[in-house]
Amino acid sequence: MTKPLQIDIVSDVVCPWCYIGKKRIEDALALASDVPVDVHWRPFFLNPWVPREGITRDEYLTAKFGSPEAYKGIAGRVAQAAADEGLEYNTDRVRRQPNTVDCHRLIHWADANGKAAAMKQRLMELYFRDGGDLTDAEVLVKAAADIGMDAEKIRKRLATDEDVELISAQAKDASEKGISGVPTFVFANKYAVSGAQPAEQLAKAIRQVSQEINAAA
Repeated sequence: MTKPLQIDIVSDVVCPWCYIGKKRIEDALALASDVPVDVHWRPFFLNPWVPREGITRDEYLTAKFGSPEAYKGIAGRVAQAAADEGLEYNTDRVRRQPNTVDCHRLIHWADANGKAAAMKQRLMELYFRDGGDLTDAEVLVKAAADIGMDAEKIRKRLATDEDVELISAQAKDASEKGISGVPTFVFANKYAVSGAQPAEQLAKAIRQVSQEINAAA
């Protein structure tokens, strides 16, 4: 009996390379479909300084890159990398930069129904493809409803501080373990691969670590 390989994916929903990395790890899992895995999506705050209510995109780009114009060249390269994976990154549609604690709460709650990956995907599509405002509770409620969660229950839970401390502690733990760039893929709690590596490389890592943990078992 092959022991499943635990894969912890540390990422943030507003990180474009995490958006690309999610597609690549999913392609890698398809390439290594014979390897049993146990995948967990872990929170990370790319911009912990952004307040809970969010800020305008221009304010954010000025704080991070000096000006919105300074980001344009980077954005073009990232958008092309996304397009190469069949994803859309419409940088001009993004108007507001959110604090992502509520997004991570949604992913955590969706995980109870085995829908963490679907919730993550929906939020990323909303943000990168559609320019959705992830600071708007109703946008988040609709995103949860889109993947089959109960809108009314989610609306009530988002209005509380449920799991804010838990998510914050998990994100802090990732930082304290030395994770500074995301996405980071952690295999079997012992090997970390940082960055949106090509699917073939990730598939190779999945096979190697799986073989190693099963040889040691």
